[in-house]
Amino acid sequence: MDERTPAAELERQDFAYRGPGLSAKLLFLTIVFVMIAEVLVFVPSVSNFRRQWLHDRLVAAQLAALSAEAAPNGNLPMNLRDELLMKARVLSIFMRRADSRRIILNMDKPTEIDAFFDLRSPSWPELIRDAMMVYFAPDDRVIRVIGEPGMGGGEVMIVVMEEGPLKAAMIDYGLHILGLSIFISVITGALVYLTLVTLLVRPMMRLTGNIVRFREKPEDPTRIIEPSGRHDEIGQAEYALSSMENQLASTLSQKRRLAALGLAVSKVSHDLRNMLASVQLLSDRLGTVDDPTVQRVVPKVLASTERAIRLCENTLDYGHVQEAKPARSRFRLEGLVDEIADGLSLPRDDIGWRTEIGKGLQVEADYDQLFRVINNLLSNAVQALENARGNDGQIALRAGREKGATVIEIADNGPGVPAMAKAHLFEAFQTVARKGGTGLGLAIAAELIQAHGGEIVLVDTEEGATFRLTLPDIKAKRRVTREKA
Repeated sequence: MDERTPAAELERQDFAYRGPGLSAKLLFLTIVFVMIAEVLVFVPSVSNFRRQWLHDRLVAAQLAALSAEAAPNGNLPMNLRDELLMKARVLSIFMRRADSRRIILNMDKPTEIDAFFDLRSPSWPELIRDAMMVYFAPDDRVIRVIGEPGMGGGEVMIVVMEEGPLKAAMIDYGLHILGLSIFISVITGALVYLTLVTLLVRPMMRLTGNIVRFREKPEDPTRIIEPSGRHDEIGQAEYALSSMENQLASTLSQKRRLAALGLAVSKVSHDLRNMLASVQLLSDRLGTVDDPTVQRVVPKVLASTERAIRLCENTLDYGHVQEAKPARSRFRLEGLVDEIADGLSLPRDDIGWRTEIGKGLQVEADYDQLFRVINNLLSNAVQALENARGNDGQIALRAGREKGATVIEIADNGPGVPAMAKAHLFEAFQTVARKGGTGLGLAIAAELIQAHGGEIVLVDTEEGATFRLTLPDIKAKRRVTREKA
C-alpha cells in the first residue's frame, strides 16, 4: 500500500477477510501439532519393537543352541537341526564363551551378510536409524545380529537371519500404531479444538464483531459490548473495550452538544454584538456628563464593552473552539488586576482581598486574554467562598518574576477542589465551584495560557485552592525551544 495514502482514505477502506478464518487455522494447526506429537511417539515405539523382536530371536537361538549341545556327541540329525533353526527363525547360530566362538547350528548353503547389528550397547539414535532403514531395505536382505540373551551363563549369541520377517512384523506393528495414533489424534485434536474455540476463538470473534458493529455506529449505546463476567485476560479485554466504547460514545455525544452549542453561541454572539454596539454609543454619551463618579466609571465600562464586542467578533470570525492567537504586548499587571477586582467588587464585607505584586511588574501577554484568565479564576474563588464560608473568606493574588517568566498565584481559603475533580479539572463542563456553573472557566483559562506557551496548575495546599500561572517571555520561550531541539 502506498505510504502516501491519506489517513481519511485509509479509514474509509473496509477490511475484508482473506484466506481461512481463525477457526480454520486453529483446526489445521491442532491437527498438525497432534500428528507431530504422534510421530515423536511412533518412531521410538517402532525402534523399541525392533529391538525386542531381535532380542526374542537371540533368546530362541540360545534355546536352540542349548538343545544342540545336549545331543549325543553334539551331533544333530539334519531334520532336527532344520527344525530348530526354523523355530528360531534364523539361518545360523554362533555362541561365544570366554573369548571362544563356535558354530552351533548352521544351514548347509552359504549366505552373504548384508548388514551387521550389535544389540549389546546401542544408543537410541542408532536404534531409531536402524529401525527406519528396515522400511527402505530390500525384503531379501540378510543380517547378522549379536547380543546377550540374558538367560545366564554369560553367552554371547550371534545369529544370521533374513530381515524379511522382521520387516513384515514392523509394518504390521506400524499400521496398528498408525491407526491408534490417528484415533488418538482425532480425539485429542477435537477436544483441544473445542476447548480453544470455546475459551478463546468465540470470545475473540465476539470482541471482533462488536468492534465492527460499534465502528459502524459508535453513537448507538446498544452497540456497546456487555462484559461476560470472565476473570481472565479475555474478561479484562471485554471490560477495557466496554470502558473505551462508553467513553468514546460519551465523547461523541459531548462533541455533538458542543457543535450545537457553538452554533447557538454564534447566533447569540451576532445579536449580542449589535446590542453591545448600542451600549457603547450610550456610554459615549455618558462621557459628556460632568460628574466625577460617572467620569471614573465610564472609561471602564467602555473598555469592557469593547472587549465584549471583540470577543463576539472573534467568535463569529473563527466559528470553532480554538482561540485567536495571542497579540502580546507589555503592560503593568497591577492595572489589569485592579480592573478585575473593581468588576468583582473586591474586597467585600464577607470576602477579604489582598495582592502582592512586584513594584512596577510588567507582563508580556495578550491583555484581553490574560484578563479573561484571571477574571475566571477570581470569579471561581468568589463563588466558592460565597457557597462555603461566612464572613472570613480570603482571596490573595501574588505575582513575581522567576527565570524569565511571570508567575501569578491566586489562592483562596475555600473548600478546595474535590479529589475526584482533579483528574479532569481543566476539561470543559467539569464544574467544581458551584451548582449551575458551566464548567468552562478553567478550560478556557488553560487554553489561553497554553496559547501563550505557559501552563496553569493546581498547587497542593492544606486549605482552599491555589492556582499557579506561568507566562514565559517570548525570548525566553524561544530559547527553551531551541535547547530542546
